[in-house]
Amino acid sequence: MISNCRIFSNIGTLPFFLPNEVVIHNMLNDCWVSYFNGVYNLTELCQLWKGTKEIKPILANAGKDISHWFDREKNDIKHYIHPKNGKLVPYCPHGPIPDVASISSLSFNSKKSINKFPWWLDDNKYRIGNLTKNPRPCRIINVLTGCEAIISVCEEDTIRRIQERFSNFNSNNASYIWKYEEKPVDLNKTLTENGILDERDRFINCGLPEDIYIPTLLCHYNNDLTMT
Repeated sequence: MISNCRIFSNIGTLPFFLPNEVVIHNMLNDCWVSYFNGVYNLTELCQLWKGTKEIKPILANAGKDISHWFDREKNDIKHYIHPKNGKLVPYCPHGPIPDVASISSLSFNSKKSINKFPWWLDDNKYRIGNLTKNPRPCRIINVLTGCEAIISVCEEDTIRRIQERFSNFNSNNASYIWKYEEKPVDLNKTLTENGILDERDRFINCGLPEDIYIPTLLCHYNNDLTMT
């Protein structure tokens, strides 16, 4: 019996992704989508349905957000009254999608038992992370080398996760002390939790460019730490 409850894995332990990290996964053999603030890897689904008409809507929207396909209140695909037969049927604006056939003939309010959950309800299998609610810029300067970069980070990222994002510019993060306004930051907290606020809306309300000021983290080399 399918209820209106999603099957959730431990979402709190999953990483957060930026929209531009999702959009690059837009191929048959590398297909991600997002919906309802979740990020889903549907590559296996694409392989299972390869060559069928049902997979075409998925591939056409690979790398994109498909929240508009679903009913948030019911935690299910949207349904509508069919104009010809008057039945409640799945709403598929781009054509039928995988697993719709297994439920299309069933009543939305009293689904009969079927062998598997539709892919959009199976979070444990396909959900790989969460979509950030706020991508924000962060300037990082390596005081030792002078290397500077402005990168996009997730509002929910801890400083450790931001260090990982900066690893393309500095692979020895463990040998640096990270500071904001000359004070060490807590690596297990987010920018906001460290008192580093996102003030872009305030700048815009004042008639200023949103990027007039970007918070800056400074990386200070620590001779007491051993590089590995």
